[in-house]
Amino acid sequence: MIPVFNFAIKQFMNQRMKNIRGFMEHPVETQERLLKNLLLQASSTEWGRTHGYKDIISKEQFSQQVPVSTYENFYPWIERCLKGEQQVLWHSDIHWFSKSSGTTNAKSKFIPVSKESLKDCHYKGGKDLLTLYFDNVPQSKLFQGKSLAVGGSCSPNPYRSNSQIGDVSAVIMANLPTWAQYARTPSIQTALMNEWEAKIDRLAEECSKENVSNLSGVPTWAVLLLEYILEKSGKENILEIWPNFECFFHGAVSFHPYKSIFKKFLPSDQVHYMETYNASEGFFGVQDDLSRDDLLLYLDHGIYYEFIPIDQIDSEFPKTITLDQVQLNESYALVISTNSGLWRYNVGDVVRFTSVVPYRIKITGRTKHYINVFGEELVIENAEMAIAKACEQTNAVLANFTAGPIYFNNENKGGHEWIIEFETEPADKNQFVILLDQFLKELNSDYEAKRYKDMALLLPTIHFVPEGTFYKWLKLKGKLGGQHKVPRLSNTRDYLEEILTKCL
Repeated sequence: MIPVFNFAIKQFMNQRMKNIRGFMEHPVETQERLLKNLLLQASSTEWGRTHGYKDIISKEQFSQQVPVSTYENFYPWIERCLKGEQQVLWHSDIHWFSKSSGTTNAKSKFIPVSKESLKDCHYKGGKDLLTLYFDNVPQSKLFQGKSLAVGGSCSPNPYRSNSQIGDVSAVIMANLPTWAQYARTPSIQTALMNEWEAKIDRLAEECSKENVSNLSGVPTWAVLLLEYILEKSGKENILEIWPNFECFFHGAVSFHPYKSIFKKFLPSDQVHYMETYNASEGFFGVQDDLSRDDLLLYLDHGIYYEFIPIDQIDSEFPKTITLDQVQLNESYALVISTNSGLWRYNVGDVVRFTSVVPYRIKITGRTKHYINVFGEELVIENAEMAIAKACEQTNAVLANFTAGPIYFNNENKGGHEWIIEFETEPADKNQFVILLDQFLKELNSDYEAKRYKDMALLLPTIHFVPEGTFYKWLKLKGKLGGQHKVPRLSNTRDYLEEILTKCL
């Protein structure tokens, strides 16, 4: 893009920076004002009438009158929205739903996305991401090139014709304002394609010809695209194709396993990496200081926050605290109320505050055991159900198991590695591996997407270990006894490495 456009955008960003400093300097007042506005807008909805929103005058009263909900608790209300009812959870009509995995009861979960959420949460969050980037890199020429977003796809809502369902990235791209469409690549038709092999070919063809200055997306898919572009072009690194490239905006999974790969793709200290916390439920925060590794919590983006102390997570009626009550270096489950009609909704993420002036966080895990190195969101319920079905099909009897990631490296794709101990081993071990993979795909749409034609995840690697292996490991850890359990899933390789090196 022409330099004058880059200059004009930077001037706009300078103005927006004043607003960001406003919520950084007045966080509690910002959040209390936002809560009052959310309650006012939703007071005439069925949920608002049911929970007496017109009578709520304080955040304390809000927490007393409205229950903390999980997706499973909330789904009957969301299902009504999916089927076309309006004024159920939010005052404006809902025609878009973002899809993700992680629910106990279904392959996917569907999160309503209102027009207010798109404008005042996701897009505002994106603009503030760019504002903070320019604040960190004032010499940036980001808008002299184009933004490349590696996103998902949309599909019709099976319940009604005038509604769409898709990955949050696809929902955002499908609704982008004209100015943002002008600043991005590839074409919207290519960006929203749902067949990955055809899509990656089109992405590579279109984007290789553009002056791409920045890339955003989940590292897993970004790696696949960049590898494909290099393979087709015959170039050594991405800077030979996009010499003005300067930033990768990443999120959804830990970036740590991917650092060395991106250094190989982009061998320059002038390339920056900026983390975002943008989920199906909303845009929660961003790395506001590139010299730090924590995230500024967005406080005026249509989301009111509460926090469940870690010792309350398993409680049927957990007590929450508000922003002004959090303590540094304590872990909390994140609870949100949003301008899409999620009310006191337990996201399932665990965060830790690293700063309270301003409020900054780190994502430290999930409220449940999980693997999410590649964006697959594999939760314990998925794993236990899949392994039970595989055992049933192969006449095996399970004793114990644990699983973790096989990280990407410069030579190999990623995957999942399992250590499984049986009382009765499967009649056909190869069949067991295939069945476990098949059932995981049936239970978890994100895992299924990453496994598609081995594009992002390879077939699971399974170690069939002798009886007593996990007993030996628990004894080694000094954790023999009824209260100690083998962790089923981990987002690191720590348990795998210990068992494989010390107990076999």
